[in-house]
Amino acid sequence: MTDKIGIDSYREGHKYDFGGGGGVSGEDGFIKEQERLLPIANVGRIMKQILPPNAKVSKEAKETMQECVSEFISFVTGEASDKCHREKRKTVNGDDICWALATLGFDNYAEQLKRYLQRYREQEGERANQHSAGNVPEGKEETSSYRGDLHSSLSLGRFERCKSIW
Repeated sequence: MTDKIGIDSYREGHKYDFGGGGGVSGEDGFIKEQERLLPIANVGRIMKQILPPNAKVSKEAKETMQECVSEFISFVTGEASDKCHREKRKTVNGDDICWALATLGFDNYAEQLKRYLQRYREQEGERANQHSAGNVPEGKEETSSYRGDLHSSLSLGRFERCKSIW
């Protein structure tokens, strides 16, 4: 089955309902469109972060980007899930996502994400050591700039690779 723009809407037993109805998954096993898309407010906020302060983003642009990023996430996650299924594992982890990105030709994203994941794990290890020792510096418990580093290193300029897929 394909949706109205020709995207395969069956993957590993998931069926998507592109009919526009909202609400929760029905008993027929369909995932409603609202449930498969990222919240449009979040998508719009991310888009505005990269634009000049006085720039505006149309509703159509937000909706288009919402479809694209949701499909991209499903595409990459599906590939990682297939790998886990072949390896008889139930949990998709960060390394699986990096592998999927590289396998699908998004090598720049995979390398950046590997670096982010390594720094994240190092930070988590340090945090665990500090907690077990009982000396957590005040105000340092939940701070991390790694997400910001990842976002800036995966700028929209590198998103050119995605255009060839869509």
